[in-house]
Amino acid sequence: MQAWDALWPAGLPRRGRLRVRTLTTLRWIAIAGQTITVLIVAYGLNLPTPVAACLTIIALSAWLNVLVSLAVTGQRLATDNEAAAHIAFDILQLSALLYLTGGMLNPFSLLLIGPVTLAAATLPRAQVILLALLAIAACIAMSVTALPMPAPNAEPFNPPLLNRIGSVVARVMGIIFTSAYAWHAAQEAARMELALDTAHTVLAREQRLSAVGALAAAAAHELGTPLSTISVVAKEMVLNTPPGPLREDAELLLAQAARCRDILQRLTKRPDVSDAAHDRMSLLQVVEEATAPHSRQTAIRVEATVTGPAGQAPPDIWRLPEVLHALTAFIENAVDFARSEVFVTARFDSQHVTVEVSDDGAGFSAEVLTKLGEPYVTSRPAPEAMRSGHEGMGLGFFIAKTLLERTGAKVEFRNARGGGAVVLVRWRREAIAAPPLDDIFAGG
Repeated sequence: MQAWDALWPAGLPRRGRLRVRTLTTLRWIAIAGQTITVLIVAYGLNLPTPVAACLTIIALSAWLNVLVSLAVTGQRLATDNEAAAHIAFDILQLSALLYLTGGMLNPFSLLLIGPVTLAAATLPRAQVILLALLAIAACIAMSVTALPMPAPNAEPFNPPLLNRIGSVVARVMGIIFTSAYAWHAAQEAARMELALDTAHTVLAREQRLSAVGALAAAAAHELGTPLSTISVVAKEMVLNTPPGPLREDAELLLAQAARCRDILQRLTKRPDVSDAAHDRMSLLQVVEEATAPHSRQTAIRVEATVTGPAGQAPPDIWRLPEVLHALTAFIENAVDFARSEVFVTARFDSQHVTVEVSDDGAGFSAEVLTKLGEPYVTSRPAPEAMRSGHEGMGLGFFIAKTLLERTGAKVEFRNARGGGAVVLVRWRREAIAAPPLDDIFAGG
């Protein structure tokens, strides 16, 4: 079985990057909101406001947007440093407006959280920390000095010390917690998205392999007729040609045609997968095919069994490459961590079909058990210490669980009472079991 990490690019998942157009669009929205707010406060509420200074600062943002739109293509992705520079400008521009209108006493000072949150969701940790420190520094500076807040009978900026401390602490805590939440959510989303893409890649590869087998079987059927014609003609040539080089060539042609017939007969043993009679396998074949890659394992004994109610025959299972791939992954993990034995037990009844993979190893650690099925959860040591010979990134269980859930299965991870890890996969019987062949042929 191939290593899961062979399908995975090196390094950690890449979080989403911002387009230049996104940055300029957000700034245009901020410009419109700031302009409307200043005009309403100054002329709608008739409050003393440094309108000229505020509009000048807002105009700087507008000029920056115009220059950026002329200099670069809006669809281009911004580099990390470029996006950080844009966000830093927005923090400084908003801080300047707040300085002119009351500093930390201005309720709109909460908006300083916005640019840092955007950075946390899209930029690397270093840039996020620098931008958060810039916003915190602006908060502290505006708590020390600022122009009076627009209000009737506005007084010079001199709030009580306790108010200054409270405002700064509230803004700083808001910046830290909001950006930390955005960072964690974006990181988890990026990891999950890339892991799901890998699961889809695995499934697509298995489906392509299955399609190749179907194509080979179809080719074998198509080539049977012309090959038979060649055999007949070659046999006539042998019978009607006197001894000599030409007859030897005819005999060689007949022998090679017979060899091709044998090859095609072997290929037709894997018939077209769209054939309902062959697009199925017994429950025992499922577990035997999943354990086949480890049948030659000498250090670990892998045993496969099928059990069910007395007198009932095991159901046939639809041949699903994702099921075989996922079960093989679970068995590979069990072989890597078992002491001497791995048991693969398939059970069936009238309602469910269950496959259990267990080993006699140490079992899942408490820390890993609570997170199994999530991407990047692994306890594998170095690859040379593994019997399978590769080091996983914690994607194997995630991919296998995802593939099985696509087929309607429920997957459970636990430790056995006597020790060892247990993986339990359960389907409702109608979701995985193929109908009896008699019903299919009767319906046809």
